[in-house]
Amino acid sequence: MRSSNPVFSRRGFSRDNGHAGFNTAPQAGYAQGNPYAQNPYAQNPYAQQGVQYGAPPQAPATTDRMTMDDVIMRSALTLGTVAVGAVLAWVLLPVSATSYGLAFGAAIIAMVLALVQSFKRTPSPALILGYAAFEGVFLGVISEMYNSRWSGAPFQAVLGTMAVSAATLLVYKAGWVRVTARYARIGMAIAVAFVLVMAVNLLLVAFGVAEHGGLRSFGPLGAIVGIIAIVLGAFFLTLDFKQIEDGIAYGAPRGESWLAAFGLTMTLVWIYVEMLRLVAIFSNND
Repeated sequence: MRSSNPVFSRRGFSRDNGHAGFNTAPQAGYAQGNPYAQNPYAQNPYAQQGVQYGAPPQAPATTDRMTMDDVIMRSALTLGTVAVGAVLAWVLLPVSATSYGLAFGAAIIAMVLALVQSFKRTPSPALILGYAAFEGVFLGVISEMYNSRWSGAPFQAVLGTMAVSAATLLVYKAGWVRVTARYARIGMAIAVAFVLVMAVNLLLVAFGVAEHGGLRSFGPLGAIVGIIAIVLGAFFLTLDFKQIEDGIAYGAPRGESWLAAFGLTMTLVWIYVEMLRLVAIFSNND
């Protein structure tokens, strides 16, 4: 099962035969028919070497393991960097053609840094924080642009992003959503189809075939597409939560918490941008 997030899909916390992805973390009490019953460490990439099949768990060679506190601290630092970059861009770059160009350049650099980190075998805090800073500049400029036309839209989008994230976490922790292989496959199929449709729509708009943004217009159709995108963002969050839980259960190295922070930041940026558009659409209809 692969994550929605290119960071996790490249190098997840748990892998099967060396390929990124995630599986259900080993749990106590291996029932008959459980694939982990004879070798609960078989698919754990962080299990100690030399552990015999059926052997009881042993103390890890090092205590430098990822914890939820590590994930929270790294996520706060990464998201804080995004926020600082956004505030500075908002204050220092007035709405103009120049600022739009700088925002586009910052978005390209952020994308390149994200891709480089995604293909690295180890997390790089410098790359991750660099991505966060440039992503922040991009978000700051577009947020100011939206605010100049729809006053208060960025603040509402932030509140909306927080609400979606909190609701998704609540649903996940309550067990109302079970992240299974089937759940991930269906969700990823929908996500891939959505991205492909949006790419085609972008081409149609660029060549003048579709007017007023096509599916991404600021009308009712655009609102429906925006809601679908936000639901997909919530789906991505559930996969991220699952991988974080598996990483902690498997005893992933502490450095992996940077990947968790990176992945969560990318997902939250997705939700915020879509929420910003949705707020603007509903403001137009007032």
